Amino acid sequence: MAGEISFFELGVDDPEKARAFYGGLFGWTFEAVPPGTGYAIRTPSVPGGVHGADAEAGPYLFFKVDDLDIALARVVALGGTVEPGPGGDDEDADTVARFGRFRFCRDDQGSPFGVHQPPPGDMAG
Repeated sequence: MAGEISFFELGVDDPEKARAFYGGLFGWTFEAVPPGTGYAIRTPSVPGGVHGADAEAGPYLFFKVDDLDIALARVVALGGTVEPGPGGDDEDADTVARFGRFRFCRDDQGSPFGVHQPPPGDMAG
C-alpha cells in the first residue's frame, strides 16, 4: 500500500551498540553484512539496516508501539532519551483520539527516532 514504510536505514556511530539498543527495545534480529560495517535488520514487517561511522544521522522514523509509556521507559532504561516537545505531556484528547500518541526520542548514541502508539481501533495500528 502507498505510504507504508518499505525500508529504513539507521546511521549511527557504533553498529554494535545500535544492535544492542534496538534489539533490546523492539526484539529485532540482526544479520551482519559485508564488509562488517553494519547489519541488516529483520523486523516483523519492515526490513531495515544500520551502518556505522555516521553519528546522529537520519532518517527520522516513527516506530509503532503497543504502549507508549512502556516504550518510553525502555528507551530510558537502554540509555536513550525522550525529547521534550510535541507529543509530550500537553496531549490534547481530541488529537490523541484521532492520531494516537507519540514522542520524539534519541537512542543511546544520539540518533533521533520516534515512537507512536496509534489510537484505539486504528485499522493501521
